[in-house]
Amino acid sequence: MEESFREKILAGDRDGVKVLTEEALQRNVPVEQIIHKYLMPAMDEVGRCFEAGDLFISEMLMSARAMQAGMAVLKPLIVGAKIKTLGCVVIGTVQGDLHDIGKALVAMMLEGAGFEVHDLGVDVKPEKFVEAVRNLQANVVGMSALLSTTMPNVKITIEALKTAGLREGLIVMVGGAPFTADYAASIGADGYAEDAASAVRRVKELIVRR
Repeated sequence: MEESFREKILAGDRDGVKVLTEEALQRNVPVEQIIHKYLMPAMDEVGRCFEAGDLFISEMLMSARAMQAGMAVLKPLIVGAKIKTLGCVVIGTVQGDLHDIGKALVAMMLEGAGFEVHDLGVDVKPEKFVEAVRNLQANVVGMSALLSTTMPNVKITIEALKTAGLREGLIVMVGGAPFTADYAASIGADGYAEDAASAVRRVKELIVRR
């Protein structure tokens, strides 16, 4: 079954992953095992293939959506099963920016890696990030900006988190076409990633450090 999940997710087969997940539940496979033994390893493989140049962004997006088809079956059962996650992530595109695809892909990849992810959408005001981080007790916040004109809003949001007393212990990740690692560091972010696969790896590294 592990190999079947891997093949279906790599192929971006949403219906196939949904059926496999339902079959696993019918066989009384624990929810945690489906997530940690079947879905997460398959998404790790997707990330490795992308970084090796064997998958295009469009194919990685299809794989992430296939993984989500499986997670959609499991979500009603996750609370009852008390599944331990790697951390709680709040993610969104900053105020003034309406670009969604890259941010959405990062959110899906993080979910596939075992994080609890809350996607705030696009054009997210600083106060909405602050509210979500506080209410969800998130330990990671991810901010995306694809326009150079909206990049300053990332720094404004980081400052808002500081003012609210939420910055200490919070991992701040940023990304988007105009960003560089140096710029990310200059505005007080903890990490920068140029694509979804490296974002997952970087967040895991920062979680381990903390």
